[in-house]
Amino acid sequence: MRIYIGFDDTDSADSDYGTGKVARWFERVLPRECMMWGVVRQQLLVDDRIPYTSHNSSACMVVENADGSILDRLVDAAAAHIEKHAAVGSDPGLCICLEGNGDLSDIINFSVTCTREVVTQAEAMKAASAFHLSAHGGTGDGIIGAAAAVGLTALGRCGRFIEYGRLREMPDPVEISALEALGIMVVSIDRQAPLPSPSDMVTFRGWLRPRLWAGRPILPVQKDPQGGWLCVGGKKSKGGLDHGGKDLLS
Repeated sequence: MRIYIGFDDTDSADSDYGTGKVARWFERVLPRECMMWGVVRQQLLVDDRIPYTSHNSSACMVVENADGSILDRLVDAAAAHIEKHAAVGSDPGLCICLEGNGDLSDIINFSVTCTREVVTQAEAMKAASAFHLSAHGGTGDGIIGAAAAVGLTALGRCGRFIEYGRLREMPDPVEISALEALGIMVVSIDRQAPLPSPSDMVTFRGWLRPRLWAGRPILPVQKDPQGGWLCVGGKKSKGGLDHGGKDLLS
């Protein structure tokens, strides 16, 4: 059984860390009955009418648990976690959904709209009416992104993993078999590239972030002219080059 925990708007322009880290840190206080499957960053609409810190993105932790009775304890723990780590002046929101405990179609449809249009708190509350949705300070606008993070992650075909099986500790380059053992499928996007071999090496230049595609972590790669494979879609600086730049949900 999966539980989706959406976090949004826990940072400010002067924060040393952002919502991505707040979401990842929640693993430290998860009840023992729960296991983190992954944390996914979701991108929402970037529009001048929407206040945001850096990229208007939110994060969703996916937790695996065999017993839905843990839900109330998770809500209390997540709320306390947000209130402990949210930056002064932020507008934190929290959304928690238990898979199979209610129809997810409304919150999924709402989340897709959040990538294309400006939405309201009232729309978020309506879409998440069957689940937990709460504001924890400021204007409360964080409930919009928190609900959207849950819906998009439940949709299963967008977002990037910012945590999954200690992917940040992988050597660079890494053997494809090691990624596969972790549960990450490596997929070539080259027009005529051969199927990646388990013994092939993938270079990710310090930025290993699989995508959430078809409900699982997928790492898109392309052939490296020097041999092996290169990850696609590395971190970009403000000038458009790999690396650098400020992304608080990295």
